[in-house]
Amino acid sequence: MDKSFWDSRYAEEGFAYGISPNVFLASFIDNFKPGNKVLVIGDGEGRNGVWLAEQGCAVTSVDSSLVGVEKAKKLAIGKGVEIEAVCADLNEWDWPQSEFDFVVIIYVHFPPSVRELLHQRVIAALKPGGQLIMESFTPDQLNYDSGGPPVVEMLYTVEMIKSDFKLLEIQQIDECVTELNEGKYHCGEGAVVRLVAKK
Repeated sequence: MDKSFWDSRYAEEGFAYGISPNVFLASFIDNFKPGNKVLVIGDGEGRNGVWLAEQGCAVTSVDSSLVGVEKAKKLAIGKGVEIEAVCADLNEWDWPQSEFDFVVIIYVHFPPSVRELLHQRVIAALKPGGQLIMESFTPDQLNYDSGGPPVVEMLYTVEMIKSDFKLLEIQQIDECVTELNEGKYHCGEGAVVRLVAKK
């Protein structure tokens, strides 16, 4: 699933994953305060970043697909908010250091060769006291047809997440099967792991 894959998907009519925020992310609405600096990586067409901007947050939304980034900008304009929408390969991006109150990772799956390194950069981007909010698919997702990477190597276990983010204080981590209703590509039951952790 390289950049050309995402460019093609986001070039389709409408929004691939809808324009509403991820349900797990939205459950933390009371945590976000006006002025909070939030980094949303792999934000695609911007549904999560724009929702966070609607809560008054200063949002940096990063994605490798220029098509997705342009749609995120248009979505923000349509909602009457501003986001900093950045088109960048996260492997090559100059990650900010100790800058964000929150980092949000919703269904962003890195290959094993870079996963640990990029998750370390996530940790480094958080301010002391900052929080990571993350939802990803587990290997059990291969039993469902509601989206996600089609190979087990790209899916995350609880043990993997605990290891990658062991430098953070894990406040919540659990696996569950949830009902997805996120556009046409995330629809139906899905097997997920959810993490909230503090630096």
